[in-house]
Amino acid sequence: MNNSTDPARAAAAPLDSPVRYDSLTIALHWVTAALVLLLFALAETWDFFPKPIHHLMITGHMSLGLVLAAVIALRILWRLLSRSKAFASNQGILEQAAKALHYVLYVLITAEAVLGFFTRWTDNHGLSFFGLLIPSPFGTFSKATGGFVEEIHDLNAWLIIILVGGHTLAALGHHYLLKDDVLRRMLPRRGR
Repeated sequence: MNNSTDPARAAAAPLDSPVRYDSLTIALHWVTAALVLLLFALAETWDFFPKPIHHLMITGHMSLGLVLAAVIALRILWRLLSRSKAFASNQGILEQAAKALHYVLYVLITAEAVLGFFTRWTDNHGLSFFGLLIPSPFGTFSKATGGFVEEIHDLNAWLIIILVGGHTLAALGHHYLLKDDVLRRMLPRRGR
């Protein structure tokens, strides 16, 4: 049932609040989530595979990392330009925390993409985008510099995964404990 047919829910919803996010926002959210999880899984498991598969996983990680960079840039641009930027709320402490978490995730994911570029370049290698080599625009770096950038990239990835886990638990808490429409707003539409 949506807000337009349930009087109690319609009365509880702010008048200027849409029932759900627009299709592009929903698609970009789930593409981002899938890419973040896939990139993390690739990086955490490629050492368990023999060299040809290991190399393919690293190349796939770089290529999908560049796709994620484009998706997050599009997401930020769409959020800035979209008329339905966010749902109206009373801006209580939980709403402020949720909004802050979203902004932190945008910053960390953007930083992760940039760190990914620099991880390859400070290791004195080019980036591979589905076989297309993108050389470093910088000179050569010491092994220590490459190791430091890679460590920051790894730590940031773990921080993202922890925050995504918290974000997921909060969404599930809204759905199963609070029984509100927060999660449904971001779910793709079902066929009619």
